[in-house]
Amino acid sequence: MRHVAVAVTYAAGYGLMHHLSFSHWALFAGFRLSALLFVPYRFWPALLVGESAALVGNAVDCASEYGWLWGATYMVPPMLFTMPVVRWCRERRRLFPTTTTTNMNVLLLTTFAVALIGTSVNMATYSLMRGVEVDAFDVKAQVVAGWYFVGNYMGVLTIVPLVLLAREALLATGWRRLWVRLSESRLVMESICLLVPALALLVWLASRAAGEAAQEARVAMFLPVAWLALRHGWRGAAVGGTVASIAVVLSMPAVEDSDTLHAQVFIAFTTTTMLMLGGRIAALHEKEERGLVDARMAFAVAQRNASLGELQLRQTSYALEQMSGMIQASYNQLLGRLRCLLPGTDERSYYRQAAITQHQMYRLADSLYPLTWRERGLPAALREGAMPRALDESGISYWCEVRGTALDEMPNSLHIALYRLACEAVSLACSKRDVSRIVLHLRSGSLGGRRWALLRVDSHVEYERLGRIRWDELLPALGGSGLGLGAIKDRAAIFGGKARTRALGQGNRISVLVSEPDMF
Repeated sequence: MRHVAVAVTYAAGYGLMHHLSFSHWALFAGFRLSALLFVPYRFWPALLVGESAALVGNAVDCASEYGWLWGATYMVPPMLFTMPVVRWCRERRRLFPTTTTTNMNVLLLTTFAVALIGTSVNMATYSLMRGVEVDAFDVKAQVVAGWYFVGNYMGVLTIVPLVLLAREALLATGWRRLWVRLSESRLVMESICLLVPALALLVWLASRAAGEAAQEARVAMFLPVAWLALRHGWRGAAVGGTVASIAVVLSMPAVEDSDTLHAQVFIAFTTTTMLMLGGRIAALHEKEERGLVDARMAFAVAQRNASLGELQLRQTSYALEQMSGMIQASYNQLLGRLRCLLPGTDERSYYRQAAITQHQMYRLADSLYPLTWRERGLPAALREGAMPRALDESGISYWCEVRGTALDEMPNSLHIALYRLACEAVSLACSKRDVSRIVLHLRSGSLGGRRWALLRVDSHVEYERLGRIRWDELLPALGGSGLGLGAIKDRAAIFGGKARTRALGQGNRISVLVSEPDMF
């Protein structure tokens, strides 16, 4: 029953296309090639039966006019001679390298071969025609062959690329989301809003004008095809070629009009060239998209690695906190046992040394992973964390200003990245030991649905205060890597940001812009 359904459906479609076709616009050739390209091989015999059934009616009706020998030859389906070429292109030349891609060069080669085979079959049948009408037909066989070739070639270019485009859309989204994809497609919108009105205007001009003006209007129909191809690759050429081919036929004053035939040849040449060029453009676009996807994946991997590193630092910080408490408890227990053997002065010095050791471990744990940020968030860490305390204890004036509501909506990964960037920027500003005052500004906002943050560290110098700053105690306590501006730029790049420096009157400014990650 499936074979019967395929045969009946193909016969009905072929008959409809044959009814709309004429000598130099053979839509049934495109319908035939589309069926051979997408129907499984096991149904090809059913296609042969369907095409033979569609040809029987014309053969019987016209056999009395052109001879029964012509009628018997006419009933032989041209698909029989096309099948080996299509099978070779599908299997050996990789017409479809993947499920959703098409090799345009092989498609055009197949189109040319199919048009040549169809022309040969038509000319063989034409040579067997006998009758009064045939004897009165004064057109040369070479001209008829040209008509047939242009008709077959244009018929394929009118239907097959559009069918390929529809197949690609179905494979990409399925039937349920096809309408959504079409409504959001720029190609569909530009075709409806620009291509169709432009070609309709040219059809109107070609129908109203006469002589060279009409011919120029038909030839100008290639411009929308070229424009769409440059915009959307072979997909634009497919849509533009189909609509331009229909437009040329609509403007045709007579079936055997030579000017229309010339315009069709020009449109066929333009569509072929644009399909080849569009295939290359589409390949370049896909390569660029793959590069963008790879870049996004690289960013995602870098962000996950940064998050993993922060997780390890947090675990180390927790371990140091626990170890600090255990050391303090053990130290107190040991001193309690030895209290009777130690003088009071030594006991106080030992307790003081234990307190200093615990404080140093606390600062180390805080520099690895800010405890204040854990408890009260990023603004508190920038105002009261380990880095502000280290600056204050060393004698450097520090001020922090945080503005913007988008900061609360950002992920924790970006919060800790901003804290690390602030520590790196402050470390870089203090590395030359010519800083006495630091002002940190943090701004946040949203643009296009994507949140961003701007970190700015201004360093100023007051020379009378430089001598009182304890640099040896400051730099190790800031929590920076000490790798300079390169480390800041690398960390900012992980979150799609940039960093730059700028000289002020008596100091420097370090600015870092980061944004919320796309993928995490």
